[in-house]
Amino acid sequence: MKQTILVTGASSGFGLLIANKLKQRGYTVIGTSRNPEKYQDKLPFKLLELDISDDESILSFHKRLFEHIHQLDVLINNAGFYLSGLAEETLIEQGKLQLETNFWGTVKLTNELLPYFRKQRFGKIITVGSIMGLISLPGGAYYAASKHALEGYFKALRFELKEFNVNVSMIEPMGFKTNIVTNALVAENEISDYNVYRKKLNHYTTDLFKNAPEPTPVIETLMKLVDEKNPKFNHPVGKGASVIHALQHFAYKTFENSIIKNINKFKN
Repeated sequence: MKQTILVTGASSGFGLLIANKLKQRGYTVIGTSRNPEKYQDKLPFKLLELDISDDESILSFHKRLFEHIHQLDVLINNAGFYLSGLAEETLIEQGKLQLETNFWGTVKLTNELLPYFRKQRFGKIITVGSIMGLISLPGGAYYAASKHALEGYFKALRFELKEFNVNVSMIEPMGFKTNIVTNALVAENEISDYNVYRKKLNHYTTDLFKNAPEPTPVIETLMKLVDEKNPKFNHPVGKGASVIHALQHFAYKTFENSIIKNINKFKN
């Protein structure tokens, strides 16, 4: 019997790609979106309304979910967004929304489903993090903070759910071609002292994502996590992901100088 899998944020990006791939493989797939009516006619899987930044939406979703399925085998936490901007130029209200969505929204939805997983004594919780949850880069302080927070929370949860035969793991993609940047929320409080640096950083970021690879390795890794009996916790994905992670820990100056050099090669 094929597993039933819930994929949050399944109307675009990694969520849409993995939900489609899982459906093609014969899994029962339920996706979520804040506006499912905009996408449902184009999708081969059921899409339910969910806004993970809204507590009431999470509560009502939990009730509706089990009207459509009888068993949940895998939760793939994917919903979230990218807040782009220098740390000082980012309004605190924007930063709070980033954490409320990416971290707290993911945690609240997971917590709603934990009693179900504990009761059935099996399942998987897979969370789509980011390489920015293992390192940090300029222009994404709050995004990195939200992803670092997810790493800490789910690492602890992995220990706590072992006795219930529920596996917890994360995937940390590098930059891949998705709509994450085009759909990003942008910092609103520009400070003149940063004008030159901001322009260089914008050129660097644009160039980085313009040349980003297709997200096939991310989808392949997610499929392996669904199929694997007891996957490990961390799964960095992308060219050089593991090396970059190691550099930041064991050769930070080299890592830092490399980032600074790549940014400064762009004229303002």
